[in-house]
Amino acid sequence: MKAQAKPDDLETIRDRVRTAGLRCTSARLAVMRELAKAGAPVSHAEVADNLASLGLDKATVFRNLNDLADAGLVIRSELGDHVWRFEIRDPDAPDGGQHPHFMCVDCGGVTCLSDVEFDPATRKKAAQIGVVTEILLKGRCKKCV
Repeated sequence: MKAQAKPDDLETIRDRVRTAGLRCTSARLAVMRELAKAGAPVSHAEVADNLASLGLDKATVFRNLNDLADAGLVIRSELGDHVWRFEIRDPDAPDGGQHPHFMCVDCGGVTCLSDVEFDPATRKKAAQIGVVTEILLKGRCKKCV
């Protein structure tokens, strides 16, 4: 039985980028690896700062983040603070990897709540209201309490 590749494995990333119809540039691969490593939504500024040592400027990082989001490889979210955050889309997850997030109102830290599930009554109520596209919980993280 073949071991499952890690999400930041270069060959896995190359395959996903090519399958999405994009060229595998070094900048694009670096951005994808950085997002896979992050494990939670990160801002353009955070990605750009982390990749500056590779010689990637902010405009290149921003362009690649948006290209990857447009291709469906990355989820682009705005969590109420007017900052776009990006995270790798899990192709094996239900709903394309969309999941709730927790955002600290003091430090701005974001945590994925990918294991949160709603009971049948809550799903039924939500379906009566409309289509839920995003769920965001806000509060104070343990560091800020």
